[in-house]
Amino acid sequence: MDGTKDTDGAKDTDGLHGAGDPADRVPAYRQIRVATPEQPVAALADTEAWLARDAYPRLMSAGAPLFGVVRERAGGGWEVLGSFLDQAPQEARDAMGSEFRRSAQEAREAGDEDAYAACMSAAERMEWEALDELTVVGVRHRIARAECFIRSGPDGPEPPRPSDPDPALPGRSHEGPRPTEGYVLDPIRPTGMSEGVLKVDLLALVRKAGTVPEDVRADSLRAAETHPGGVLLPPLFMTAEYERGLWRPGSVGGDSPQRARDHLAFRLRVMIPWEERLTPEARAPYLTAAERFEAHPADELEVEGRRFRIVRVERLVRFGPDGPEGPRPSDPDPQPPVMVQEQRLRAQGLLPDDEDEDAPIELDEDTQRLADLFHEEEARIRASRER
Repeated sequence: MDGTKDTDGAKDTDGLHGAGDPADRVPAYRQIRVATPEQPVAALADTEAWLARDAYPRLMSAGAPLFGVVRERAGGGWEVLGSFLDQAPQEARDAMGSEFRRSAQEAREAGDEDAYAACMSAAERMEWEALDELTVVGVRHRIARAECFIRSGPDGPEPPRPSDPDPALPGRSHEGPRPTEGYVLDPIRPTGMSEGVLKVDLLALVRKAGTVPEDVRADSLRAAETHPGGVLLPPLFMTAEYERGLWRPGSVGGDSPQRARDHLAFRLRVMIPWEERLTPEARAPYLTAAERFEAHPADELEVEGRRFRIVRVERLVRFGPDGPEGPRPSDPDPQPPVMVQEQRLRAQGLLPDDEDEDAPIELDEDTQRLADLFHEEEARIRASRER
């Protein structure tokens, strides 16, 4: 996000085919079909996307990929299950195991004991094995990977657009709908002109030499060959901070502008005071800024000489002949499945025996400070909701 590109154009890029163009020799997953938006809101969004190309002409990597759970549909395409916000493949695998448990419960309620047993067996496998794809009750489930990009211009990274859905009130964004829940990933579905051009641009980008480890760049080049098609997910929103003349990305805030604002308010109240070991006096301006930010939602905030911005993030899922791209070998994946992790911790003596599980956990001083800030924030939220 510092204004320098960290991507190169890939040698093998896709063309742009209109919905009526003959493309018999081009595989469906490599086609980009363009259609005129029928709904006024969609037409407005397509116009805003086109204007963004002029105001924010540079496309840049937004950092690490994100992962989500998808399942294949009988009618074509893959359906997203959940929010597609996991930062490591194993987080998404854990979510897929939870999906199997939910499906098992639904099957039992419907009286289908065979489906219940199959779903529970799959859920238990996910606790022990690092599986990126599993077929359960005849349906393929997969961990899919999305690359994240930001538009940037002379004024810095692009903020949310007026047409971006933002229905929640400050402090209540967690109650809103997930735009990716049930979203269908299907490369052959028609898209607006601006989105189609954006897909062409993003699919032609690979990691630039020297900006990432060589294995990451090699995987990027390989993906351009093996998964040359793509689908855009609904946008994400994150916080960036202006430091020493450059915009630095933070963590992803959520799938709506207000989720990102709520995340920033939490950072001001809890994480920044904890990370920087602020005294109550030094913390006070951050608390005041958080209150002001919630009373008057905006896309920028300044406090104590620091400048923050809510930034719009595009997510691209690459597609190949067998569907959406899964995790790459170079993607960080530090944690093993949950039961493997527990087994290792017990072997190292880092987990209590069963009879000691009710014993109180002693926190070190630093962790206790964080816990105190969390509890203070929880009390503030409860009091706010009561009012």
